[in-house]
Amino acid sequence: MPNIKDELKEVVEVTMLPEVELYLEDLLKLIENNEATDDDMDAIKEMESFMVELQNIVEAINTNQITEVEAAEVYEKIMDLLDESEE
Repeated sequence: MPNIKDELKEVVEVTMLPEVELYLEDLLKLIENNEATDDDMDAIKEMESFMVELQNIVEAINTNQITEVEAAEVYEKIMDLLDESEE
């Protein structure tokens, strides 16, 4: 049976971080082209914050600072986010 921490780390590193990075790149291009709205600026701040949170999750797994229960809760929330984004 796969370890929930390993599954969480994989979904963060393989799916979530790359998606957030791509979205941030798109938003930053809007700034470069002087097309960014206030909402875009807010989204950049939120995405940067979210990316740090995701990186902290990976670090917590790597340093064993997250329990199996916490990892399962975070994994479930991330899977819900992914399901919502597909709808």
